[in-house]
Amino acid sequence: MQLAIIGMGRMGANIARRLMRGGHGVVVYDRKPQMVDTLKQEGATGAGSLEEVAGKLPQPRIFWVMLPAGAPTESTVEALLHLASPGDIIIDGGNTFYKDDVRRAGIAAKKEVSYVDVGTSGGVWGLERGYCMMIGGEKAAVDLLDPIFDALAPGLGTIPRTPGRLAQTGEDSRAEKGYIHAGPPGAGHFVKMVHNGIEYGLMQAYAEGFDVLSGRSSDTLPADVRFDLNLTDIAEVWRRGSVISSWLLDLSAAALAKDQMLTDFSGRVADSGEGHWTVEAAMEEAIPVHVLSAALFARYRSRVEGTFGDKLLSAMRFGFGGHVEIPQ
Repeated sequence: MQLAIIGMGRMGANIARRLMRGGHGVVVYDRKPQMVDTLKQEGATGAGSLEEVAGKLPQPRIFWVMLPAGAPTESTVEALLHLASPGDIIIDGGNTFYKDDVRRAGIAAKKEVSYVDVGTSGGVWGLERGYCMMIGGEKAAVDLLDPIFDALAPGLGTIPRTPGRLAQTGEDSRAEKGYIHAGPPGAGHFVKMVHNGIEYGLMQAYAEGFDVLSGRSSDTLPADVRFDLNLTDIAEVWRRGSVISSWLLDLSAAALAKDQMLTDFSGRVADSGEGHWTVEAAMEEAIPVHVLSAALFARYRSRVEGTFGDKLLSAMRFGFGGHVEIPQ
């Protein structure tokens, strides 16, 4: 298929690369011409403006926006809606607030343009590992885009199949490949929002655990219960058969192996919005989310008074997404 990727940041460029590896034709655009030039050298078609992007695509035109949530995505989607014709499809693959998707989809429908939201997980590793995608939109548009999602997804890989799953009815076989059609516009980003809220909680659990481990050598404790623990070895052994093994633990182990004191990190942990939105959604539904809200508030606290665990949070965020800390 032919489509455009708008935004050649940490994930946009690698999405374009993975699609080209899968045999798809990609038109790329970014405000930084050097980013476009890099992808052109790898086989993409470059464009210098959104108007040029539109002119280089066959109909129905597919525009995949991969920009930060908020103003950058909002203004780009608005511009594309002015350029789009009936039958075209606009995809937002960033971390947009799901209610913005619902609003945009309504505007797009009036122009007979399809709007699809794709919650995309995979970070800077997606090029090799593939992207887990949670998709919202009308069925006809999502089905048309299936070859694109199939090329981006991890596929079955080596993960064992869930026992009993194939005996159930009404389940989406695409889930085993790493992507699902979650529901109508907004549903994809809603599922990804909760995914990121859970991510906050998991990361905070590791951070607090390693905080306790690192504090055991403190001279404020009685000498007979002080332990000089090797955090690098602990993280490594937990990766091997432990019930708390995970990719996040893999990233923690890699960061600790590089520097057990994590001196490259200040521990001022950013939040990109999804944790806040997840807590808001829980409040709308009157559902208590003790762990997720505490993890969010811990990030706020880290910007005032940091701990070793906060450094580990920063290291994990940098490991999976290349996210940088909030500056001092």
